[in-house]
Amino acid sequence: QVQLVESGGGLVQPGGSLRLSCAASGFTSGFTFSSYVMSWYRQAPGKERELVASISSTGRSIKYTNSMKGRVTASSDNAKNTVYLQIGSLKSEDTAVYYCNAKDFWSRDHWGQGTQVTVSS
Repeated sequence: QVQLVESGGGLVQPGGSLRLSCAASGFTSGFTFSSYVMSWYRQAPGKERELVASISSTGRSIKYTNSMKGRVTASSDNAKNTVYLQIGSLKSEDTAVYYCNAKDFWSRDHWGQGTQVTVSS
């Protein structure tokens, strides 16, 4: 069972920036970190969970949701089995729980526990 541990959330003022991290472990035998499609999702209060960014298993293709394009940068460090999400120009509407997701070879989803990001003055 893949374990995903997010960190880096907190209280940030509007216009500020934040970098979230997601450390992965417990990969299925025969698979490595680079075998998984890693994604970041977020869920704001009263709203459905939405995709923020997705990194292909090779790390060469990164897709972003249109609503945050230009303000977010996703990256991965295969040596550390970790993905990152850099968010800039934070707005109050970015307040949400941010989740890390790993999709395996069989398209099964694995989720972290989430990290809270609150944007407020």
